[in-house]
Amino acid sequence: MNILDHFQLNTIPESLRSMSKADMENRVREIKEVLGTRLFMPGHYYQKDEVIQFADATGDSLQLAREAAKNKKADYIVFCGVHFMAETADILSEDNQTVLLPDLRAGCSMADMADINQVELAWTELQKKFGDTILPLTYVNSTAAIKAFCGKHDGAAVTSSNAEAMLEWAFEKKERILFLPDQHLGRNTAYDMGVKLEEMAVWDPINHRFETEGDLEKVRVILWKGHCSVHEKFTIDNVREIRKQQPDARIIVHPECSLEVVQAADEAGSTNKIVNTIRNSAPGSKWAVGTEMNLVNRIAAEETDKTVFSLNQNMCPCLTMNRIDLPNLLWSLESIMEQKPQHVISVDAHTQRDALTALNNMLNRGH
Repeated sequence: MNILDHFQLNTIPESLRSMSKADMENRVREIKEVLGTRLFMPGHYYQKDEVIQFADATGDSLQLAREAAKNKKADYIVFCGVHFMAETADILSEDNQTVLLPDLRAGCSMADMADINQVELAWTELQKKFGDTILPLTYVNSTAAIKAFCGKHDGAAVTSSNAEAMLEWAFEKKERILFLPDQHLGRNTAYDMGVKLEEMAVWDPINHRFETEGDLEKVRVILWKGHCSVHEKFTIDNVREIRKQQPDARIIVHPECSLEVVQAADEAGSTNKIVNTIRNSAPGSKWAVGTEMNLVNRIAAEETDKTVFSLNQNMCPCLTMNRIDLPNLLWSLESIMEQKPQHVISVDAHTQRDALTALNNMLNRGH
């Protein structure tokens, strides 16, 4: 498929484009009613309100994939998220279930920063340097191929909420960890566990070299040079500005933010932790939140007895996550009704087997 074919696949039919928002919403409800339990629609926290209103379950990526896997009745899983999330749902779901992504352009820049060919090349170099002393771990925000790589080498997947437990598990097995693809989650987690900064080194896959001035023999955590394009935009200057302008506000951020931002914040944690911390906080409390804008706005709208706003007022929503909108969602559902499901996400059996190993190594620890 060439690039023109790819974009043609995402050209919404004129019959849908000409519909009003109300008509599209009514049609989505109608299709959901017709399909009933044959359809399951998980929606990630970062989705637009126009999409999330129809979600059968809302949460983070792994939580939704597990919900999809538990739903054995659904013939179709329409995943309102991004590509790697739909892949994970396909890996964990039954063979007779079909996973669809409403817009194939809904990707993840972080996941794209760890290409399997780059990882294979890096692994060869790291084995030459350190021998058989490394265990690979990958954030669930990664492609199926990267999860499969980790499973193949006895590693595991991690989430932002269980990263510390999984690093502890990995250190029981090997002296060193290769952490993919988000350097910030890896650094923040290891630092909180007492790993010194000089015991960490960043691997640059583009220039194929380490970024460190320290002694490589002392390195315990090798951080892949990847990041979230949303969370990396929260800066220490944002924190200082809030402290100056609104000193009564508490600052809570996601661990995909940089180390200096996480250390300067009052609290840091997974998306679920951010949501639950604010929900359970005292009425009248004030929160500056360092995570995706759609979620921040949704929390602010729901928690009206508190003041909730973005740590960076100039932030935009996650652009790739926002590829999925109401017209694309309806188009996806119409394809099911026409018995010609489009944008099906299917992971090949070989990749699925090894990726499942990585996921099970995490899930078997009770996370």
